[in-house]
Amino acid sequence: MRTEFILEAIEAVNNALLNSEAELESLDREIGDGDHFINLKRGCAALLAMHDELAPLPPADALQRIGMKLLSTIGGASGPLFATFFTTLAKVEKAGNISSLTEIAAAFSASVEAIKQRGKAGAGEKTMLDTLIPVAETFGRLTAANAAPVEIFDAIQQAAEAGMLSTRDMIATKGRAAFLGERAIGHIDPGARSSQIIIHTIADLAKQQIG
Repeated sequence: MRTEFILEAIEAVNNALLNSEAELESLDREIGDGDHFINLKRGCAALLAMHDELAPLPPADALQRIGMKLLSTIGGASGPLFATFFTTLAKVEKAGNISSLTEIAAAFSASVEAIKQRGKAGAGEKTMLDTLIPVAETFGRLTAANAAPVEIFDAIQQAAEAGMLSTRDMIATKGRAAFLGERAIGHIDPGARSSQIIIHTIADLAKQQIG
């Protein structure tokens, strides 16, 4: 894992989320608190402002600072979850440099598991995990099979989209949407959608760099 790539990913994700502002705000108005995009935008802006601070750091230190910054800047339920993801990545990176795709897949899986523990949630509850869990499973399975990198990133994007779309037919059991009961059916979870955008964007960036 390289700090340079992390910084490039932050910029790319920020642009992708800004381009999806209207959609994310609409999804959140339907079943959320209406502040999901605002919180993401605030978090991305804070990370972009840290560019010069993060650039000279080894990846583990950069990831740790990213996690702590997101914890202090993203409100709602998302802040602690995103922070947990990055601080877990930092711990795995610090324990042993993450370089191969197999190692990256294992680190991603560990970070998703940490989100599950922090949020006390799992698949099928209409949350960001409905995007993240299928991605983690696909990533791990294909790296274990020594699939080609482009094939892996394509499959990750497909898994993220399928997971995100699956939330449309779910009854939420977490967050504000849980109070809507069956009225939440028919609406995609905003956290699942934003997570899908993030994963799709980073996978595209990775494909560009290997292609």
